[in-house]
Amino acid sequence: MRNPLSERLRVAHLSPSRDNAFDLEPDADARNRIAGRLELLELPRMRFTGAIRASGADEWALNGTLSATVVQPCVVTLEPVQSEISEEVALIFSPHVTAPEEDEIEMGDDTIEPLGQSIDLGAIAIEALSLTLPTHPRAAGAELPDTATDDDDAEDERPKPFAGLAEMMKKND
Repeated sequence: MRNPLSERLRVAHLSPSRDNAFDLEPDADARNRIAGRLELLELPRMRFTGAIRASGADEWALNGTLSATVVQPCVVTLEPVQSEISEEVALIFSPHVTAPEEDEIEMGDDTIEPLGQSIDLGAIAIEALSLTLPTHPRAAGAELPDTATDDDDAEDERPKPFAGLAEMMKKND
């Protein structure tokens, strides 16, 4: 699936002697595509700011802040629930790390990323947003019922799958 927010910085163009600041604020169209990808009702605001600086002989360190306003459906009522998100993002890009193959599952340090020819700030922002979304958003006052909604009487009216088996077995004897 195509990245709805592709904002790449070429590593060759980064200055090793100073901070390389970035300020990524997607427009309404890009926010709508991100909202669709993350199954949000709306993404009224999103901003990713920070800097990338040289770290050691051949690594790059990214430090930034992702802030956003997201609207998700309530897990109880499906009404819109608005949440404010603010997340610090810190990553190291190293040429000594390789991307895992499709079939591989590697549980290494999730703050170290492979260094390629570019650093995709958009992909980093979307991943950080997806990892910080509330997993069970609830509207104010939304409560799950204490008991199941099925009536006990309704249970008695349902046909029993083996109710006629005893009668059939008597007839076969």
